[in-house]
Amino acid sequence: MKTTGWMTAVALGAALAAQPAAADRMADMERKVEALAAEVERLKLQDVAIEPGERMFGLSPAASKVYFKESGVSLGGYGEMLYQNFEDPKKNDEWDFLRMVLYVGYKYNERLILNTEFELEHASTDKKGYASVEFAYIDYLWRPELNLRGGIVLVPMGLLSEFHEPTTFFGARRPDIESRIIPSTWRENGVGIFGDLAGFSYKAYLLNGFKGEDFTAAGVRGGRQKGSKALANDLAGVFRLDYTAINDLLVGASVYRGDAGQDLPFNVQTTIADAHLDWKWKGLSLRALGAIAELDGAGDLSAFLAKKAEKEPAEFDPVGERMVGWYVEAGFDLFSVLRPEGEASLTPFVRFESYNTQDKVPAGFAASGKHNVELTVLGVNFKPIEEVVLKAEYQLYDDDANSLKDQWNLALGYIF
Repeated sequence: MKTTGWMTAVALGAALAAQPAAADRMADMERKVEALAAEVERLKLQDVAIEPGERMFGLSPAASKVYFKESGVSLGGYGEMLYQNFEDPKKNDEWDFLRMVLYVGYKYNERLILNTEFELEHASTDKKGYASVEFAYIDYLWRPELNLRGGIVLVPMGLLSEFHEPTTFFGARRPDIESRIIPSTWRENGVGIFGDLAGFSYKAYLLNGFKGEDFTAAGVRGGRQKGSKALANDLAGVFRLDYTAINDLLVGASVYRGDAGQDLPFNVQTTIADAHLDWKWKGLSLRALGAIAELDGAGDLSAFLAKKAEKEPAEFDPVGERMVGWYVEAGFDLFSVLRPEGEASLTPFVRFESYNTQDKVPAGFAASGKHNVELTVLGVNFKPIEEVVLKAEYQLYDDDANSLKDQWNLALGYIF
């Protein structure tokens, strides 16, 4: 009995002594399980929020991310903040968070892809800001030479309508021509085809047309319908062709044609065409674009708008029958020479623009010199990393009416 009692006591003591060690092992195991779960979650998030890389099908890097996933959800986005200092005493200086954008994509399988862009402009809907869908489309990727797309699509014209993330262009503000004549960012409801063939890429879409009633003397920008209850009495087509066989070289042209009359009692046949170049070589970047718009029916439209405004033709600023413009832009990354091994870049740039949205006006109306503009932009871009940019520029305006004043701008942009 004494031996048995002694053995029991020893066993009990050993069990009691082992309890803290077992508890420590259990706690350690729980910590490892939690760490493993956190790592799994991190890897899942990393798979969703992959880093922006190459552009795809003409889109910007962050907008292209869904195409590089094997399957599932992808997230990305960008933002821009702009400070404008006006030399015009009639204007107040302005500091605006222009836009915050979220891309959400979903790759169902190797052929079906959903890609969307949601945008909040001017930071708050309380101060003339608004939320909108910038694009939302489904792709059917059949083969490199031929693919299908449908939804709210970016109209593939110029250098900025599709490729407009702030890290992809130099200016704190976008070129005027790609706002007035090519109304970037330009999106409409549409369906179409796209692909790559023998060193060329192409896009061809059928779209809802402009709403011509909202054209102005300053350009066609107001006529965009943006996919929202768009009038579709009149449709339009757009075709783009680019040569892309050489790395860092994009050269091509696009043309848009369609009636913008919609519910008006007359036609406003609208044709817009552009030719464009984007070339990078070592630290040098060069861009050039020329654009022309012709409106067959601008006379009827201007007469209609003058009557609506209760003005005589001689008093009314008409919609141009022909609008023309071009720009050339060059920049050089100083760090490509001074710090070639680093990721950062420092790029002074200059851009020359010339445009006239009343190059020709309808009979009975007079052109205004304020729409015949020459613009010189001097600026610098600094990127600490490829996904973040700081911009500064000075804009020197000259117009026939001497109505535009110079200004300088600062901008912060990012993508993810």
